[in-house]
Amino acid sequence: MPDTGKRDYYEVLGVSRDADDRQLKTAYRRLALKYHPDKNPGDETAEEQFKEASEAYEVLSNADQRARYDRFGHEGLGDQVGFSNVSDIFGAFSDLFGAFFGGQGGQQGMRRGASLRAEIVVPFEEVASGVQKTLSLRRRVGCDDCSGYGSSDGKPAVSCGACGGQGYIVSSEGFFSMRRACPRCQGEGEVIQNPCRSCRGDGLVMGRREIELNIPSGVPDGIVLRVPGEGEPAPRGGVPGDLNVRVRVQEHDVFIRSPDDPADIFLQVPVPLSTALLGGEVEIPSLEGSMSLDVAAGTSPGDTLRVRGGGLPHFQGHGNGHLYVRILYDVPKRPSRKLKRAIEDLRAVEDGEPGPARRRFQDTLKDHLRQTEKRKKKK
Repeated sequence: MPDTGKRDYYEVLGVSRDADDRQLKTAYRRLALKYHPDKNPGDETAEEQFKEASEAYEVLSNADQRARYDRFGHEGLGDQVGFSNVSDIFGAFSDLFGAFFGGQGGQQGMRRGASLRAEIVVPFEEVASGVQKTLSLRRRVGCDDCSGYGSSDGKPAVSCGACGGQGYIVSSEGFFSMRRACPRCQGEGEVIQNPCRSCRGDGLVMGRREIELNIPSGVPDGIVLRVPGEGEPAPRGGVPGDLNVRVRVQEHDVFIRSPDDPADIFLQVPVPLSTALLGGEVEIPSLEGSMSLDVAAGTSPGDTLRVRGGGLPHFQGHGNGHLYVRILYDVPKRPSRKLKRAIEDLRAVEDGEPGPARRRFQDTLKDHLRQTEKRKKKK
């Protein structure tokens, strides 16, 4: 397996390969508490370890990604995992960090909605040109009754008296100081004095959101597209989270994408024996419909012909990949009498005119028999 320079995810979290979801979450919580930026201000090493642990938990807590990682290691995940900055981690795991530290990721003053995950299935043919899809997502939306403010009288939230607007309460236990979310304002630092009855002061209610999603041409199967600001909205006017949409490309009945370059596609075509021997044209499917393919005389079974630019567009690149056509011989299992007679005539001619491969084999056989006879005489 190629060396990606990354540590094994199970080693990063300090768990066995058969660890369940609870064990994974417990291990990640321990590391998140240890390397959290709030506890290690300005420590770049701690921040990298925080990112590493978060990446490991992101993969192993997802059943599909974990199965792919167990089979193929880091190479099986491509470049679609990991976090570029700490804010992305807080957005992806806001529900966990809210439970761990209180508030939004433990960073005071950072009101951010949770990032959401969704999946969309795209037909293979639409990958060739790209397509726009409408994704219907059930999520929380702004409350119409209070216009998202959370108050029934339109008055803004006031500073929480229990925590002094900090959103957390600090308590000392021996040598350690523990910070937890304020039970009165739930880590918000503010309270609504007259909550809206529809949303109970949250400013948000469950609803449905229609999102227009642009699927780029040549998109690989399994890639995650990030839609900024279309995740869970934050209470009372905070920064909304992001929507991460995993794209699943349907398998095609004829074409197969290359595992090395998703822009290259493969196709198997059975041709008549006469065409393979004498050469000729065969009609094959293409992404646009069909096309004619020249088969050279003497084409062997298993030979692969390349059609330049006949593949899918390169994702975020230029030009198209190639179409690779693997030639198969169409050998009838029950030939008709007419075809049998023609084949028998061909066999009579072939006996006197062997092809280059058979001539080499016959020479090899003769040499083998001579060597065998010599060994026998020596005995």
